[in-house]
Amino acid sequence: MNSPVIRPRRLRATPALRRLASETRLHPADLVLPLFVREGTEHPLPIQSMPGVVQHSLDSARRAVADAAAAGIGGVMLFGVPSQRDATGTGATDPDGILNVATRALVAEIGDALVVQTDLCLDEFTDHGHCGVLDAHGRVDNDATLVRYREMALAQASAGSALLGLSGMMDGQVAAVRETLDANGFADTAVLAYSAKYASAFYGPFRDAVESTLDGDRRSYQLDPANRREGVREAQLDIAEGADVVMVKPAGGYLDVLADVAAMSEIPVWAYQVSGEYAMIEAAAAHGWIDRRRAVEESVLSIRRAGADAVLSYWAVELATWLNEKDA
Repeated sequence: MNSPVIRPRRLRATPALRRLASETRLHPADLVLPLFVREGTEHPLPIQSMPGVVQHSLDSARRAVADAAAAGIGGVMLFGVPSQRDATGTGATDPDGILNVATRALVAEIGDALVVQTDLCLDEFTDHGHCGVLDAHGRVDNDATLVRYREMALAQASAGSALLGLSGMMDGQVAAVRETLDANGFADTAVLAYSAKYASAFYGPFRDAVESTLDGDRRSYQLDPANRREGVREAQLDIAEGADVVMVKPAGGYLDVLADVAAMSEIPVWAYQVSGEYAMIEAAAAHGWIDRRRAVEESVLSIRRAGADAVLSYWAVELATWLNEKDA
């Protein structure tokens, strides 16, 4: 029997060879940490369905962002959890609303050490839990919602947010926000478009984190999980409207969409490793069914390998710490 001439295993033989031949690498700067800041609390509050993740007070959020900067991650994405909500989400545009207060506090705390980003969506602030304004028939009114998004954009940019994360999935939201920012002296404020955001079951723990009041679902504006090409189309539209970054969400179940978007995009492509992805790995690891660290590293590496330039992950700081230890 002839011995094989081509032996791919040669490049897997030692840790040094495997490291040298690695096609995809993780770096702390490629990671963004989602942070929840709750109005009216003096102490961080654990989120039961997301072990290790909390609703922060302003003080604990300041400490968290300092730790994030020290770990070298790229940014934090802020979500506000208000104490009161109403039909049009007025707390989202109130300068003294929790998200805008937290943005000012964290920008003052950390400066340019990382990118302070904000979620631009109404769902955390509305009493019905939808991402927009409802019409007389209880349906989300796309164009009335764009008016509120314009107002939110000005409030968040004025508070110091460097990048606005448009996650509501309204048609024309990027163009509306970009126009408003440019017309009001915020031409340097960047726009992240949640372009391919799917109506996913994996958002469940997040809704605990923001104490969502949603009754029903968001399938009339978020994408159908069956549709691959539609995700690319949405990203193309957002790029044409002036987005600086496009996003695929969730990440793990939509790596095909992520790869498609990355292949065609001329701008950075990010992906959000969502709460359900986090919770599943944490739960399996807690039962001893998987190696937690290896599963975390592999899950984020898979998202990067599929084409994400940056990954939003609840493990961002912990993963960055591991990466820093490897480089030390």
